[in-house]
Amino acid sequence: MAAVARWLGRILPVAAWTCVVALLPWWLGLSLVLLSAFGAVLFDRRVARYAEWSRRTLRWGLPGLLFAVQRALGGDLIAWGAALLGALVGFSLVVLLESLLDHRVKRAPTAKTSPEWSELAMAPIGPPAHIIELVRADWQEATGEFLAAADDVRFEATGEGRGRYVFAQGQIIDKASPRYCVSPGGGWFAANLPGGRGEVLWDRQGGHVHRLAGWQLSGWEGDQPWLAQGNDGAPAPLHEVLGQGRR
Repeated sequence: MAAVARWLGRILPVAAWTCVVALLPWWLGLSLVLLSAFGAVLFDRRVARYAEWSRRTLRWGLPGLLFAVQRALGGDLIAWGAALLGALVGFSLVVLLESLLDHRVKRAPTAKTSPEWSELAMAPIGPPAHIIELVRADWQEATGEFLAAADDVRFEATGEGRGRYVFAQGQIIDKASPRYCVSPGGGWFAANLPGGRGEVLWDRQGGHVHRLAGWQLSGWEGDQPWLAQGNDGAPAPLHEVLGQGRR
């Protein structure tokens, strides 16, 4: 029932409009139809609601105008033929108008003057260079309780050359050696894996712990860790290492 009510609410107004135009003198109906077309062009892409109203009055006003025309011509067979011909022309013009309004051609911006070959030859190639200067890692040996980047830490040995770090805030890093360091900004905590097999990195802000076997901490750049494989390996940032090393 609700759907029927909505359908009637949409059909009845436009049907009433068609009847009103059909009962008016043809010249007055023609004026209203032309006014509707003018409104569809004027309000298009300015006031969407008014533009839609103008289009609907144009579509449904045209049949009423055709009835008014055939009535003015006498209502005989010739009048009906003229009305049908007017319907063909009129609805074709309405479709053309709506197509032009829906697919307006955008003017292409004026093309910029191409640079000279000398300018192209002197232009830099690729992204600007960024020189990486790593801050050396300051390794230390943990013995009992100590302070690391304004955070109380306790190292509990669980065997020879191995143990776990217990932070005051609750974070625990186990299966690590007592050799540790902190990034210059305090955002990262690093410790060696037992036997120098790799590194354990803890992102103090993000809360992520990364266990990277086979990688060595080369230093810090922008308070971010850079690592390399072996003593002769090229350093790489952590986000590249995570795609290669084991966590």
